[in-house]
Amino acid sequence: MRNVLAIMKKELRSYWNSPIAYIFVTVFLGFVSWFFFRGFFLEGQASLRGFFSILPWAFVVFVPAVTMRLWAEEKKLGTIELLMTLPLKDHEVVFGKYLAALVFLSFTILLSFPLLLIVRAMGSPDLGPIVGGYAGTLLLGAAFLAMGIFISSLTENQIIAFIVAFVVAFFLQILDADVVLTSVPEAVAPLVGFLGASGHFESIERGVIDSRDLLYFASVIAFFLYLNVRTIESRKWA
Repeated sequence: MRNVLAIMKKELRSYWNSPIAYIFVTVFLGFVSWFFFRGFFLEGQASLRGFFSILPWAFVVFVPAVTMRLWAEEKKLGTIELLMTLPLKDHEVVFGKYLAALVFLSFTILLSFPLLLIVRAMGSPDLGPIVGGYAGTLLLGAAFLAMGIFISSLTENQIIAFIVAFVVAFFLQILDADVVLTSVPEAVAPLVGFLGASGHFESIERGVIDSRDLLYFASVIAFFLYLNVRTIESRKWA
């Protein structure tokens, strides 16, 4: 665990030592806040539902931006060879990078807390959906981060890592949409619908904690982290 934390601290320092992190946080919060308030005053309801409906689509763009450099930059600079010679296990490096990205994204989401204070000052929102919304947001972000880090490990080009992660995140987001489910064979429609991230997020966002939704996000995270570890192992053997 000590090695994982050491890698996590190293990656977090690299985030905050670069102006990109501050630009990311500012643009992300400005983007979601603008869209939220654009509809908030029109609806006239003390609710964060509009905010949580924006976040999945914001994640499709911003999470790949967070993960694109984690492995690609190591490959481009050649530091991955040095990293792999250190007395660290492959899964420790992967988990350390993943936790750093998760802490960074969680901190960014936490900075949206003033929106909750504004909504509470203007009414009495139901706290159940708000808690569920933040829980669903963290789970969805964690799943997209695991996917993005894995894709970053496949290339040394950060732009390619961003584009591919964006496409996969977008695909997962729309997979359970009606237009997709009606275009696939009826026999596989339930499976396709289960693989879509949107429905699972919306279920938790309503304040309903279903074991199937938790299992989905845990499986996606574990699957992509496993692939990431295997990718690093294969590079070491090569």
